[in-house]
Parts: sequence; structure tokens; C-alpha cells
Amino acid sequence: MTRLDEIRDSEVPVPLPASQDAGLYYIGRIHTPWIDRLAAPRQGRLDGPLCRIEVFPPWDAALAGVAAYARLEVLYWMHLSRRDLVLQDMRRDLHPVGTFALRTPVRPNPIGTQIVKLEGIENNVLLVRGLECLEGTPLLDLKPDRSLFTPPAPPQPGDFQVG
Repeated sequence: MTRLDEIRDSEVPVPLPASQDAGLYYIGRIHTPWIDRLAAPRQGRLDGPLCRIEVFPPWDAALAGVAAYARLEVLYWMHLSRRDLVLQDMRRDLHPVGTFALRTPVRPNPIGTQIVKLEGIENNVLLVRGLECLEGTPLLDLKPDRSLFTPPAPPQPGDFQVG
């Protein structure tokens, strides 16, 4: 990982456009052991340290039924990330790659997503393992892990078909 705000010789920053409000709400805050990007893991592990996802009122009412799922998908705002690089040189080999071909936190809209293991719920706080984000990261959304859902029924005559 690069040093904070470092731009390598082959990387390309662009001027950011005027801000536009997407209407996002921070619905909570994520609490992890990491306060520095260089210390945080690159990928979360389901056997990683216990972390806390605090859900703010009135959104905490939306936690009803969450305990039925072993894994959740967490979407969060990587609030300390750069947003201006379109080409990045992850290997320092002067062969930059487009941001959309990477899983880097440096993106125009730094939305992170992670599958976590639900260990417990204490009121409005989810106890989870598998996060990789920093202490204090804003929470955008929670969803059951899509792989836990039963696939839809096979197509029937008259169903809309793609392609």
C-alpha cells in the first residue's frame, strides 16, 4: 500500500467534479481495531478480530430479523480515501491499471463492501468478524449475504428473458 496521498510516477490524478448530493445517509458507524490504513488488512477474514457495527436510531429498527443470517454484506463509505486517481500503479512497475479494474479504496465514490460473519447482536450493535475498514468508518447499508438466498425458480413460459 502507498503512503498516505502518495502519487506514483505512472499514476494519473484528475480534477474532481463539483460535488453532487447522492442523498446517502450514514446509518451507523463501524468500530474496528485499525486506525491507520497501513495497519488495516487488505481483505477481511471471517476468522479476524471481533468488530462492532453500531446502527443509529431510527435505522436500528431495521435490524429486526437480521439475527436469522449467519453472514451479512456491509456497505460503507471509505471516508479517508483519495478520490481522484483514474490510473493506479499497484505494483510500482510503471504499468498503471484503471481504477475500475482494481479493488483499491482509491475510487471516485469510495464505497466499500465486505461479507462478514455475524457473531451476535447487542441492542443496536452487531458483533461481526471479517471487516477490513478503519475505526469510525461510516456505515451505508447492511444486507443479508446474497449467497444465502435460494436461487429463483427456473424460468416459466411467458417470463421476461434477458438476451
